[in-house]
Amino acid sequence: MNARTFFVVATLAVTFGWLVSVDALADTPKDRPNILLIVADDMGYADLGCFGGEIRTPHLDALSRRGIRATNFYTSPTCSPTRAMLLTGTDNHIAGLGNMAEWIGPKQKGKPGYEGHLNDRVVTVATLLREAGYHTYMAGKWHMGEEPNLWPAAQGFERDLSLLDGAGSHWRDMQGFSPAHAKLTMTRNGKEINELPEGYFSSKNFTDFIINSIDEQRSDDKPFFAYVAYQAPHGPLALPDDWRNKCKARYDKGYDTIRRKRLARQKELGLVEKDAVGFPRLPNIPAWDKLNDEQQRQMARKMELYAAMVENMDHHIGRLVEHVKRIGELDNTIIIFFSDNGAAGEDIAELVKTLAPQAKDWFAKTFDNRFKNWGRPGSCVDYGPAWAQVGMVPFRQFKGVLAEGGIRAPLIVAGPGVKHQGKLNHSLLHVMDIVPTMLELAGVKHPSQNDSKKVAPIQGKSMLPLLTGTADAIRTENDWLGWELFGNRAIRQGDWKLLYLLKGAGGTGDWQLFNLREDPAELHDVSIKHPERRKAMLKHWEQYAKTNGVIVSDAGPFAKGKP
Repeated sequence: MNARTFFVVATLAVTFGWLVSVDALADTPKDRPNILLIVADDMGYADLGCFGGEIRTPHLDALSRRGIRATNFYTSPTCSPTRAMLLTGTDNHIAGLGNMAEWIGPKQKGKPGYEGHLNDRVVTVATLLREAGYHTYMAGKWHMGEEPNLWPAAQGFERDLSLLDGAGSHWRDMQGFSPAHAKLTMTRNGKEINELPEGYFSSKNFTDFIINSIDEQRSDDKPFFAYVAYQAPHGPLALPDDWRNKCKARYDKGYDTIRRKRLARQKELGLVEKDAVGFPRLPNIPAWDKLNDEQQRQMARKMELYAAMVENMDHHIGRLVEHVKRIGELDNTIIIFFSDNGAAGEDIAELVKTLAPQAKDWFAKTFDNRFKNWGRPGSCVDYGPAWAQVGMVPFRQFKGVLAEGGIRAPLIVAGPGVKHQGKLNHSLLHVMDIVPTMLELAGVKHPSQNDSKKVAPIQGKSMLPLLTGTADAIRTENDWLGWELFGNRAIRQGDWKLLYLLKGAGGTGDWQLFNLREDPAELHDVSIKHPERRKAMLKHWEQYAKTNGVIVSDAGPFAKGKP
């Protein structure tokens, strides 16, 4: 049974409710589809051309024409909680990343779900697919534990080239961000490595590793699961010299103009309603025309480098997809692409000002942040909150916050059997849905389905009915999704969202109710108009917190001051 036949049979099973296990749909391991899972790091919702951006992403745009684009796909507002849910299909508070390891508060420390790494209550999809006869490869950022028993090689990946840290240099220098963690920790095939090859650049070498892994193990005809977790476009801004000027002069008109153009393009594409209003520029960000010439020059340059990073990543994704096509496997490969959270508003230059004198001195001695060196090895520069708002048009805020700008991400799924090619899907989807989708495609049961009490059950829903065209949505109006991170909280049900943001995170310190279909930018709290809806959704939040063992802590980046 090839992949196309697999999809036809699976479609009929979904349509007519056949009481058969998906295990029966795959005759042998080699008949099941390959799975290529690609994740960008801190890329904005509106960055891709097919999501309204002016950044040139021809390969991802082409992928979207072969599959579906999801406009209501959700993640966590930061990376490691998203990745925990991505690989387990279970809420991050169950999986061990109820908070990022860097921010675990006194109330949370030592409690189940707050280990700061994947715990033994969950099993990764890589482990399950490998046991089922798949080759499993990973290249890129891990950020879910740095002890050997937590490395990718111990979590189901047969081959890996992994950055265990949350962020750092894209170059061979393996430079970290702080004096306490001055060198990155990386592994190759389960062993720590202390140096990288000449000419190393993260996006290129991660792609090369996956291509080589696929080629080296093709002879046994096993399907592959390849997880490519790019560092790009996470800061620091970094590009090979022949890419540094690819976007030169494109952003000279400034972030206000680019934001307006992106929103207009999103309306043309049908990504948002024709009357949608974008979230306004944050009050601490000056209007573009209020900047002096030098400030405009520097801000435009940062966005040029960021955009070129996205284009460079798209180039390498194109290389990977073309290779899969060249070896005759493209028609048997499901490709999933998304970003792990909203665009990042961090500004390293500003953060450095808050450091202790010793750390400031280390930073100044370690990095060469002269304008001419931006994007080159040795520099450490981000693009900041103004451009992050551009990345998240039309939504409120960006990474780190449970407003839409922190948790709404672009999702593309393409491959054999995916119906409605090139179309938009506006239904409610979540990163936890990816594991059950992959398992159903592979004909693999989750151990919790065998009455195993040792493994937490999957909380996501398979997207297979959506992909095969037998349903327009996998959730009803009665289903809801919950979030909590850094003391902020949210529930979404249908078009409604109940949101609690701390004052330090740009909120009111109280629950607010929004209708996202009418108000995607979360500008109008309608709690007074819909008190019963607010009350009902607050009960959903209480149920979410109880089910997942949520411990709300006041320790975090928004506990004091501004984000």
